[in-house]
Amino acid sequence: MSLNKIPTKDRESFTEHLQRSNRILALCGAGLSASSGLPTFRGAGGMWRNHEATSLATPEAFEADPALVWQFYSYRRHMALNANPNPAHFALAELARKRPNFVTLTQNVDGLSQRAAHPASQLHLLHGSLFDLRCTEFYCDYSEKDNFTDPIVPALAIPKDSTQPMPSTTDNTGEEASKSLAAAMQGNKASQEEKDVDISDAGNPMPSVPPEDLPHCPRCQKGLLRPGVVWFGEALPVKTLSAVDKFVEKADIDLMIVIGTSAMVWPAAQYIEVARGRGARVAVINMDTQDGERNLTKRDWFFHGDAGTILPDILFPVIGNISP
Repeated sequence: MSLNKIPTKDRESFTEHLQRSNRILALCGAGLSASSGLPTFRGAGGMWRNHEATSLATPEAFEADPALVWQFYSYRRHMALNANPNPAHFALAELARKRPNFVTLTQNVDGLSQRAAHPASQLHLLHGSLFDLRCTEFYCDYSEKDNFTDPIVPALAIPKDSTQPMPSTTDNTGEEASKSLAAAMQGNKASQEEKDVDISDAGNPMPSVPPEDLPHCPRCQKGLLRPGVVWFGEALPVKTLSAVDKFVEKADIDLMIVIGTSAMVWPAAQYIEVARGRGARVAVINMDTQDGERNLTKRDWFFHGDAGTILPDILFPVIGNISP
């Protein structure tokens, strides 16, 4: 099957089931935001500068070098805020409005579902959000939601790239210096807005940030703030899990939609089998056939391609046309 092309038989059977489905559950991963152009830093191969991204997503990393960890997360916040929700985010948000018994579980922390106006009561953030904050001081319980300030503090601003005249170390005639100055003037004239330096590339310089310039708690004035994401080694939020369990246990589930995730990370992945145990048929949307077709049964559907294209298409019979 070619990418994004849906066989007629699959489309018809899915549409028929979707239209009669009342209780629907969705599990979303990084593939949901692929059309928005965000880097995923997923798996052991995901590098940020000279660091495996997963090594920066731990409480131990934050304790050892909070400045480095904050630079990593400030970069991710900046990238997310400069991306836009794609049609898949808007499709899920519209389905939530059309189906009150539809709940989305997302492993993404990028805030794009929220910015697509997905009803908050029907959206559960399994891994937290880049834009939530909490104090690390033991006796302080300060927390904050949806802080979209960029940069969160001035010291974490992404450096700007502008052409600068560079002195020559080999030419003493002034010719090379004149060329360098002309190039700098031309570059600055051509670009009214300076570009961000890609600090994910270790070849580009990144300023050091002293501890006193990192985000600090406005309440206790002592503790460092940290991103409100779930790091490796930390438990998923109890309130979120309780809310999801309550939905699952309330009644049978008609349909489970799995979007852009390998469904290998537990406990999030368990919800697929839990939903199946409650009678759900499963529809998987994934760019990776190996991830997508894993553990599917004859009752299920696999839609191969970009969620930003496929999801609005297959949900159209219920949500109609969507506009950002």
